Amino acid sequence: MESLCKVKIEVLVGTGVLAGLGAIQLLTDTNPLGRCYVFWKQLGAHEKKLSSSSSVNKGIDEYSKLHREASVEERNSSYQALVNAYYDLATVFYEWGWCSSFHFSYQFPHEDFYESIRRHEYMLAGSLGVFGPGKHILDVGCGIGGPMRNIAKFLQCKITGLTLNPYQVQRGNELTQQDKFVKDRCQSIQGDFMQQPFKDGEFDAAYAIEATCHAPDRVKCYAEIYRCVKPGSIFACYEWCMTDKYDPTNSKHQKMKKDIEEGNGLPDIVSTQVCLESMKKAGFEVITEYDLATVPDVQPWMTPLMASWNPINFRFQFNWLGAIIINTVIYSMELLWIAPSGTVKTQKVLQAGGFALRDAGAEGIFTTMYLMVGRKPIK
Repeated sequence: MESLCKVKIEVLVGTGVLAGLGAIQLLTDTNPLGRCYVFWKQLGAHEKKLSSSSSVNKGIDEYSKLHREASVEERNSSYQALVNAYYDLATVFYEWGWCSSFHFSYQFPHEDFYESIRRHEYMLAGSLGVFGPGKHILDVGCGIGGPMRNIAKFLQCKITGLTLNPYQVQRGNELTQQDKFVKDRCQSIQGDFMQQPFKDGEFDAAYAIEATCHAPDRVKCYAEIYRCVKPGSIFACYEWCMTDKYDPTNSKHQKMKKDIEEGNGLPDIVSTQVCLESMKKAGFEVITEYDLATVPDVQPWMTPLMASWNPINFRFQFNWLGAIIINTVIYSMELLWIAPSGTVKTQKVLQAGGFALRDAGAEGIFTTMYLMVGRKPIK
């Protein structure tokens, strides 16, 4: 009798979870089943699309070695290999968890995650001062093009996205061609934003969303953007930075910074002041600078990384039980050859980086949204 009751309870719980998943699938735009299908499909073909290594396992070992054994100077000099290897390994996980816009945002009351993501993009786009099909904008570090497509619709303009990673170019253009509203106005191309493959003054404006943090030299990176935009044009960006609250002598702060760097493909994280001075040295007239992480009375940007005990919430994986379940599922997939060898190692690096982002954000020593808006002078 007791065993029968347990079976009934398990059936009820399972039915409830499936019903909840079905309701989310039908009544919201989060599409968990579709995203999981895409994740399994991409993970199975992951190894064939690597450009940085011959296998996921070799790639994550080489990436981890570069972070743990190389100095900051060595990582900066090897930034192309570091960033390319990271996005080879991380992009499929990012798309599964974040969809196609790989960035954070704070949330207003009654605003859902995806609304906040789009609003964050539109706010940056609104600072560019351009509109219409005759305008051509540069997206510096476009990922798989989520912001590019959203902003192209918002501003009704043409956008070229630049990313270092070949897989992101392929995936970004694939998604763009599936969107009838922008397929003729958006394009991702492969290139290094430290040596951009564009003519002088080719663009009417430029933006970067949590991308130029990968640059080994901010002045040189911003100077390349300066070269590529027309006189009088605007460059606006959200930067990842250490804030004034960061104490380089504090071992706890040091570990969080290091885990963020390793978990997010960063050679080194610089301060807000370094970024601001670099914009000026590159030649831009700074119009606005502000850390949006300090906006009051909102859900902070690190909310998606905070633990939830709701089993149908993405944040469930950040409690201790969810972390075990996720790691067990990925381990099983790797064991059954559904996922390539090294996937578990990759997930653990990304997970540690996520925890460090959450903790550093809560401490106020790190921000993902230091806003800078600069204008190229008319000469």
